[in-house]
Amino acid sequence: MNDPTPYRAFTERAPQLEFPPQINRLEFTGWMDEQLSWKESCYIGDWTFVPQIRIKGPDALRLFQDLSVNSFENFPLDQAVHCIQCNDEGKVISEGILFRHGEDDFEYEVGTPNWIRYQLATGGYDAEASFPLTHKLQVVGPRAMALLEKLTKTGLRDVRCMAHRPVAVGGRDTVFLRQNMADELGFEIHGPIEQHDEIWQTVYEAGEEFGIRRLGRRTMMINHLEASHPTGCIHFFNALADDSKVDYREWVDQNPLPDGWRGTAMEAWPYNISTSFTGSWDGDDIRQLYRSPVEMGWGHNISSDHDYPGRAALEEELANPRRTVVTLEYDSEDLIAMYATLFGSGDVIRPFEIPHSPYAMCWVDKILKDGETVGHATFPGYSLYFRKALALSFIDVQYADPGTPVTVLWGNPGEPQMELRATVARAPYKEDRLMSEAPVTA
Repeated sequence: MNDPTPYRAFTERAPQLEFPPQINRLEFTGWMDEQLSWKESCYIGDWTFVPQIRIKGPDALRLFQDLSVNSFENFPLDQAVHCIQCNDEGKVISEGILFRHGEDDFEYEVGTPNWIRYQLATGGYDAEASFPLTHKLQVVGPRAMALLEKLTKTGLRDVRCMAHRPVAVGGRDTVFLRQNMADELGFEIHGPIEQHDEIWQTVYEAGEEFGIRRLGRRTMMINHLEASHPTGCIHFFNALADDSKVDYREWVDQNPLPDGWRGTAMEAWPYNISTSFTGSWDGDDIRQLYRSPVEMGWGHNISSDHDYPGRAALEEELANPRRTVVTLEYDSEDLIAMYATLFGSGDVIRPFEIPHSPYAMCWVDKILKDGETVGHATFPGYSLYFRKALALSFIDVQYADPGTPVTVLWGNPGEPQMELRATVARAPYKEDRLMSEAPVTA
């Protein structure tokens, strides 16, 4: 299973998956209008497709301590953390948002929840799992705070980053989490799935005076790109596809999805949120597409106060990092030349899709410097606000300084290819305004 061939997209062996339809329509008011919303007004977006698993019992905390790189020494109630699990080589298996509801009560919003379910079932832990299905609606942008405070008639400014609080919306109980994928002012609203449509409509109607937009799935990943939130299945391959995880995949086959996950995106990715890849990378081992927390800019989450898989590898990498995350800016003239091949008489280059590909597949293009591969460029997208084609990328540290010129080999192996000029820029590309202050009124 280390052979990457079965995962190559646009083949009969690995059909690429569309972003889940639970995200709602492709577009509402057009992707350009929607994409400017988190800079100029606010949006409501739908991340309900992300599954979760709730763990309760005396060993619930120990389960996450045993598996996660995070420290749990200071993890109060009503707080959440970006929780990361790795394999023995320090490559990310699973990462998501972990809520603490009680001393022995945790809820994990994660793209690979079967990994935790498997560890709970096989590790002898005194705890039980349940599989709630909740809505996860993000309300984000410079006018989001004004909208939500007016709608809920409550102050929300004292809710700190990654804290969550019960808040009533239209008479319904919800939980507000101060977190989102655009790193702009806003919250994620959680609650029972049965009230999804009602909460969506209530927020949208209240937001019309604030210029709210509904975020469609055609442009939803641009905020991950601008804010540098590497995401499994598009920016990296979760480390569950190689020979070392055969027992895990067999266990998943023998233990059908819980009822709470039926009808969700879990049916498309029971083993792994990463299901396929594309791009010019032509390596012979799928493990080369795995990433560590250090590479992805998450080194601050790595603790040294307990043992967990990958600790030794991560401590060594922290001391001597090889690669780091950057944003690449593609040369606009080269992109124009790429599109021109569609109307010429020579080879046609597979075009850069605007604003981004509609498929949830890992993108891996080789970054070249003086003819040598020095990194990988990932899922590309177009930012209308910055008027740039961008890609979160993992590059050798000696080439990571902003302004460094590189080239990206574009096109699948065996197809027409071209080298695109690109320039290294910082990641995150945009300013972090998650905790920005905003006027109470629009």
